[in-house]
Amino acid sequence: MATGDDDFLAERFEAHRSRLRAVAHRMLGAAAEADDAVQEAWVRLSRSGGGSAGREIDNLAGWLTTVVGRVCLDMLRSRRSRAEEPLESWTPASSEVADPAQDALLADSVGVALLVVLDTLTPGERLAFVLHDLFGVPYEEVASIVDRTPEAARQLASRARRRVRGAQEPDVDLARQRKVVDAFLAAARDGDFDGLLAVLDPDVVARSEAGVVTGAAAVASGASSFAFVGAVARPALIDGATGLAVLFDDRVERTLSFTFVRGGRIAVIDVVTDLDRVSELDVTLL
Repeated sequence: MATGDDDFLAERFEAHRSRLRAVAHRMLGAAAEADDAVQEAWVRLSRSGGGSAGREIDNLAGWLTTVVGRVCLDMLRSRRSRAEEPLESWTPASSEVADPAQDALLADSVGVALLVVLDTLTPGERLAFVLHDLFGVPYEEVASIVDRTPEAARQLASRARRRVRGAQEPDVDLARQRKVVDAFLAAARDGDFDGLLAVLDPDVVARSEAGVVTGAAAVASGASSFAFVGAVARPALIDGATGLAVLFDDRVERTLSFTFVRGGRIAVIDVVTDLDRVSELDVTLL
């Protein structure tokens, strides 16, 4: 039977639940994962000293934000480590969204473009940016979550901010994009690691239904071992975006769409391998 202290603790936690869920949702980008993170925060609070914990923690909001931040950081790191695999092994994976309505609300509230950019950040950068820039958490508190100094936390947020600004000013020179795509394709065909690095942004992100690979070295390593695709790939417009179409028996079976940052380097590669999704794309060979 719940004690008075237990009830008091639950009431105090519920008073902070909506904000904690908002923080977790923006950190993780999915409603179901956000709920898991908030639930874990409740478990840790309830284990921290029983019902009396709610009375002993002076700044419960800060304590809970720190816990949720650390839980989200662990989830992002786990997600990233699972997703780092060679480019040729990317295959479609089923993606079940437990609460698409809530995820749509998130996209509306922060913007689809920002959600895309957040996926390109490291876990530390994402946490620092979301907590400080979106929720006003001081750098000192952010630092305690990422186990860095306040100055290092400030630098994480600053790098993330530059990425956000860069994504808001994409390169739109189609002629330059075509040259970059041609260079990417030639380097992939030849297994030219350095050639791939030359056209990739240092923080490039390659995404497919199966996961995400981040960083120029990791993406170049995967692409340079993907030479068999280069032999049947053609520059193309994929739903209006510059990219590559991979053909087998004259049928498009895979697409790579590129997002470019100012200066022409490739910042994001979106790979679609699911034939149903490919069939829905507007693909124009160049």
